[in-house]
Amino acid sequence: RPGRDLDWQDCLAAAEPADPLPVASGDPLYIMYTSGTTGKPKGIVRDNGGHAVAVRYAVRTIYGMQAGDVWWGISDVGWVVGHSLIVYGPLMCGCTTVFYEGKPVRTPDAGAYWRVIEEHRVNSLFCAPTAIRAIRKEDPHGERVKRYDLGSLRHLFLAGEKLDSSTQHWLEEHTGRPVHDHWWQTETGWPVTAPCIGIAGHDLRAGSTNRAVPGYHVQVLDDEGRPLGANRQGAIVIALPLPPGCAQTLWGDHPRYLQAYLGNYPGYYHTGDGGYLDEDGFVYIMGRTDDVINVSGHRLSTGEMEERVAQHQAVAECAVIGVRDELKGHVPLGLVVLKDDAGIAAEQLQRELVALVREQIGALACFQRVVVVKRLPKTRSGKILRAVLRKIADGEDYAAPSTIDDPTILGEIEAALRVRKAG
Repeated sequence: RPGRDLDWQDCLAAAEPADPLPVASGDPLYIMYTSGTTGKPKGIVRDNGGHAVAVRYAVRTIYGMQAGDVWWGISDVGWVVGHSLIVYGPLMCGCTTVFYEGKPVRTPDAGAYWRVIEEHRVNSLFCAPTAIRAIRKEDPHGERVKRYDLGSLRHLFLAGEKLDSSTQHWLEEHTGRPVHDHWWQTETGWPVTAPCIGIAGHDLRAGSTNRAVPGYHVQVLDDEGRPLGANRQGAIVIALPLPPGCAQTLWGDHPRYLQAYLGNYPGYYHTGDGGYLDEDGFVYIMGRTDDVINVSGHRLSTGEMEERVAQHQAVAECAVIGVRDELKGHVPLGLVVLKDDAGIAAEQLQRELVALVREQIGALACFQRVVVVKRLPKTRSGKILRAVLRKIADGEDYAAPSTIDDPTILGEIEAALRVRKAG
């Protein structure tokens, strides 16, 4: 359309040369807003020099990429993955970087990712677990994976939200490649825990996001700020100083930066995530600390319950949230999206999921309610908006976050919960 659509070559031909402007390494590079899954998005300020050092190191050391390799970071360029692992990092290392616009399914089908890998000879890719769950929902037996040549592919890296074991196993089974869960945040700008393919190979451990990357000292503390031993859950923190590339402040609100990240545990950066370390230093992320609910005096992780619910063969994806209960304080509620070929009644599914959680976690979890929904509300980066789900379930006023992918889903959730209550 004239005036809206511009031809790249025409623009390039009309461009005037511009001299580069030198800047100090500590000068701001960009402002990026967090996805806002638990509250108001925060404007993260990244510096020039530290960011360049960190993302180049990450692409080579963590992801094992070299000049000439083909890397595919599947994300919106406006998110931290897009900046660090689509634009800056791969290009600094001399890699070819693949840009992709579109959903993992229905563009035109659930084989879109595998087609791109074959066509562009992708060596390694990064995506969110949500994308793989969407593919698995429409292609549960991996028939579309078999149609394409994945011979160039070496590794698959997943992050952005908790990777459940059933999704990981499905992906490994049908691609025949190692699947690496790893963990980082918009605030850190590059991975905190991950395999270091470039220097140490890889050591997969089920449920873990691997060990801390060189430069990060990850610890687990109790509510009083005391270090916890192996396999004991608490707040995951990073000892100061932080390595290069991490956020230095929040745009226009440095006091909020100090309070949100450095105020709770002096000497540590508070990640806001909960979990534990095993005896070998492998890190297990159980979810945001505000996703821990108190059921009759027992502190329980909704992330741990989600892991169990996701194991059911009929479940494509799920979210477990804590809702208020006059007697117990909070009780868990499961919101479940079924696979296309599930073929199971909601009542039967609830009975089976309740039994599954009871068997693997215990009766103290009080997991007794399941609601089947068509979709779950997510940010445009694929993270489930659990804070909004909690407000809807508790009947509180809420506002659709600016980062939500499709606001109409919230009305669907309200309707599903009303039907469940009426029933």
